[in-house]
Amino acid sequence: MKNTVQYPFYIRLSCTLLSIISIGYIFFIGESIIIPVLLAFLFAVLLLPIASFLNSKMRLPNAIAVSITVLFFVLSIMAILAFISYQISDIASDFEGIRKNINIFVSDIQGYIRTNFKVSLWEQKKYLEDVTENSVKKGKESIGTTLLSVTDIIMNLALIPIYIFLILLYRKHFVQFLIQLIRVEFHNTLSVILIQIKEAIQNYIIGLIIEMIVVSILTSIGLYFIGVQYYILLGIITGILNLIPYIGILIAGVLTFLASLTGTPDLSIIVGVIGVNVIVQLIDNNILVPLIINTKVQINAIVSIIGIIIGGAVAGVSGMFLAIPILAILKIIFDQIESLKPWGYLMSDNLPKNVVWEQQQAETEVSSDPIISNENDTIDENNAE
Repeated sequence: MKNTVQYPFYIRLSCTLLSIISIGYIFFIGESIIIPVLLAFLFAVLLLPIASFLNSKMRLPNAIAVSITVLFFVLSIMAILAFISYQISDIASDFEGIRKNINIFVSDIQGYIRTNFKVSLWEQKKYLEDVTENSVKKGKESIGTTLLSVTDIIMNLALIPIYIFLILLYRKHFVQFLIQLIRVEFHNTLSVILIQIKEAIQNYIIGLIIEMIVVSILTSIGLYFIGVQYYILLGIITGILNLIPYIGILIAGVLTFLASLTGTPDLSIIVGVIGVNVIVQLIDNNILVPLIINTKVQINAIVSIIGIIIGGAVAGVSGMFLAIPILAILKIIFDQIESLKPWGYLMSDNLPKNVVWEQQQAETEVSSDPIISNENDTIDENNAE
């Protein structure tokens, strides 16, 4: 029997913090490599039932089944992008109308500011020129960086289907590696963890797709009733951008606002656009997310928010998107390992009905009461006799 060395708390805490810092630093410097692999892993888990069906039920070779699965995924994404591009080309044809309505809208805003805040048109123009000049200078300085970033994003997007293909092709190989890596007595735990991770990721991404569809439909209906011209396109864009936590809906709101100017500069349309976005977000945050998303991952709000903020700081928008699935995977692992179960409980959204330490405190107070203690002593003596 092997002896286990129990280190003091401060040594264990130092090692834990050092490990967290090291893992975070590795993610930060290896973002361009790690993020596409993680995205590909999520999509591969989502597509796994299709590949398994083609392989086991249709009797296709594994490589062909995986190839068909990845091809189906790529064609689906391309079809969505083609539809959006076609609709955007229609909006671009109305660019002159948008520019004219923007000028009218800006003139109305300037008149409102001059009337209510006593700021002359010359002062407003001077301020806008100063802001524009500074923005142009900063824009020229960041053009090179932006081009490099766009190039990196395109390359990463091109690599994701390749990673998906390889992950699906070698999935059994990876599982066998984990089996050889983990000791035999923990194989049952490993099996439970892998099954739960697969189910959690599949349910989470399916939940996101359902949420995206519902948000797109609700936004399209709202924009249709207030008279926005490209209501279907803007609804779809809002649903897709809503997948990006916090900033996605803001970007969608700006795009919807600009597109609404194709028809009229009337302020009532703009107020209606804002109202539709606010109402859809209230429905999404208070009904769809608790009903569809939170039931799939079972992570409380504070952990989700902190994880999204950290993910955004480390890897930008991709990190924000990956934060919830990674937290769900960590929670599953924590729940299956005895020493890490408190951390899994901390991440869960199950509120306890009674607090354990309050019960213990009540029991301690009862036992310390002299009257009750004497009665208990008398009962014990009578029982002894």
